[in-house]
Amino acid sequence: MSNVEAEPVEMRCGEPVDDARPAEEPSVDVLSARDVPLGGPRAMSVRRTLPQRGRTLIGAWCFADHYGPDDVARTGGMEVPPHPHTGLQTVSWLFSGEVEHRDSLGSHAFIRPGEMNLMTGGYGIAHSEVSTPRTTVLHGVQLWVALPEEHRNAGRDFQHHVPEPVRIDGAEIRVFLGSLAGDVSPVRTFTPLLGAEITLEPHAAITLAVDTTFEHGLLVDSGPVRVAGALLRPAELGYVRPGIDALELTNASDGPARAILLGGTPFKEEIVMWWNFIGRTHEDIVRAREDWEASSDRFGVVDGYPGNRLHAPALPNATIKPRGNPPHGRLRPKGTS
Repeated sequence: MSNVEAEPVEMRCGEPVDDARPAEEPSVDVLSARDVPLGGPRAMSVRRTLPQRGRTLIGAWCFADHYGPDDVARTGGMEVPPHPHTGLQTVSWLFSGEVEHRDSLGSHAFIRPGEMNLMTGGYGIAHSEVSTPRTTVLHGVQLWVALPEEHRNAGRDFQHHVPEPVRIDGAEIRVFLGSLAGDVSPVRTFTPLLGAEITLEPHAAITLAVDTTFEHGLLVDSGPVRVAGALLRPAELGYVRPGIDALELTNASDGPARAILLGGTPFKEEIVMWWNFIGRTHEDIVRAREDWEASSDRFGVVDGYPGNRLHAPALPNATIKPRGNPPHGRLRPKGTS
């Protein structure tokens, strides 16, 4: 999905954490989402937990939008015309609905619940995303992965994967990136990553072995869910630092719970994020915007979309600064600089 805010900022990297509250245990930071309207009054709204001041990245995961359940009859669903990306991979995962994807590599694919689309837009790619007429309720997550310096100009690529569910101790797990619970995704990434959907039966509790070099984030869709003792409400993301070899998850409700588990080795580089571009400097963003507006071959053409492409918003009247995670990965108290 494109970031279709009319006046995008630096993805709030370095802005105050909205309604951040302390975790119940010091091992977990709880990040609250902020609502972001995408487009006009009938357009979808998303809940964004990454990036924000307290945390720019979790591993190489740098962007997390959580949306729905969205009544397509009321909002019109997803209608994102061709738009560009640089320096990143997009990861699309649905809980309900169906979305048609087209890109300038020539890919034409559909995504449905339990399936993943991963698109690489290193040097430049363009794509469109449209919910299909069969969709009545749209619900899912849109995630971005920052590419490391040595691969940030990688060529265009598209991968589609349907993971088999793994069932353990009252839980069902679908691993779409990396490895977890004995399952390994075949999807290629440029840094070590983990991505999985976890559904828990009422009051189920599981312990998952994890890589000690990874930091992890648990984004709750329905719950609440406890992770490492900290209670996470729906739309909250719990961050857990590297150094642990197991994660304990508990459904603290009388109904089923669902969450997305993200992980990866800490990403040491600072990045610049603006609109749909990731670079290292303000000049990277200026150049990418100019190339898109000039219809450069850098991004190619999306065939088959019945409409015009998106134009880039105006750049801010300031230099966009690179951002990384704060020292020691700690959330700063609200209102501090």
